[in-house]
Amino acid sequence: MRMKRMRHALPYLLLTPSLLLLAGFTYLPIVRVVWDSLHDRPLGQKKSLFVGLRNYAGLFSDQAFLKAVTNNLIYAVGTVPLSMALALLFALALQRSSRVNAMLRALLLFPSMVPLVAAASLFFFIFLPGVGLFDYYLGKIGLRGANWLGDPDIALWSLIGITVWKNAGYYMLFYLAGLQTLPGDVLEAATIDGANAWQRLRHVIVPLLAPTTAFVLVIALINVLTQVDHVIVLTRGGPSNATKLVLYYIFEQAHENFAAGKAAAASVLSVAFLLAMSVVSLKTMERGTHAAS
Repeated sequence: MRMKRMRHALPYLLLTPSLLLLAGFTYLPIVRVVWDSLHDRPLGQKKSLFVGLRNYAGLFSDQAFLKAVTNNLIYAVGTVPLSMALALLFALALQRSSRVNAMLRALLLFPSMVPLVAAASLFFFIFLPGVGLFDYYLGKIGLRGANWLGDPDIALWSLIGITVWKNAGYYMLFYLAGLQTLPGDVLEAATIDGANAWQRLRHVIVPLLAPTTAFVLVIALINVLTQVDHVIVLTRGGPSNATKLVLYYIFEQAHENFAAGKAAAASVLSVAFLLAMSVVSLKTMERGTHAAS
């Protein structure tokens, strides 16, 4: 009887270190952020005061937060579909194994291996008005460059361009893996039935890649809300809050305005949004997997 109890307890004992680390570095910080979002610490006081949902209400009355949310939505619409579409096109073009394709894959993947801070520093020199590489080559064809980082109407789109350049090759890897799992008999049957390349892509390949697309979408949304290094290096949210994203707003509230409660509330809302989108995408991925099988 004692040995039986020990056998039942052994798996839990082996899992205990991992569970403690998971609780200490994942769940406890989440609990702490939620707790902070319900409290406020006025300047000069050591004790936090319970304010309930006041921090959340303050967010929706804060024009800077609403601007950051709007910017993030534009940033997501500008980066996610374009990055994923380019990734799929790259994967379709380079799915066959050859030395040339291997070299092209490496070239397309290279931007994703460059740290975002380094990429932002590189594009700082590319986007310099008048003397940057972009304006230099535009001048060669008789065009005049804009103030890519100083114009409120253009600055966010410049950051979108950097993000697409950096992420498309990374997402390509997942589509390459997904293309390798497609059933060849289905594609052959579509070809025999007279489907052209566009019809096979639209009616066969894209539906079968729905699980891969759902997975890539989750990663892309996480990147949209967590990548802020280029904003800090290039624009610091300017000009006129045109490039202020939600994560930069959280950083600003916590470290510059010392409004930890409001920063925590914005963090909770961001994580809740990511969780909801992840659940929807993973459900789509599960349905696609069942349909493919």
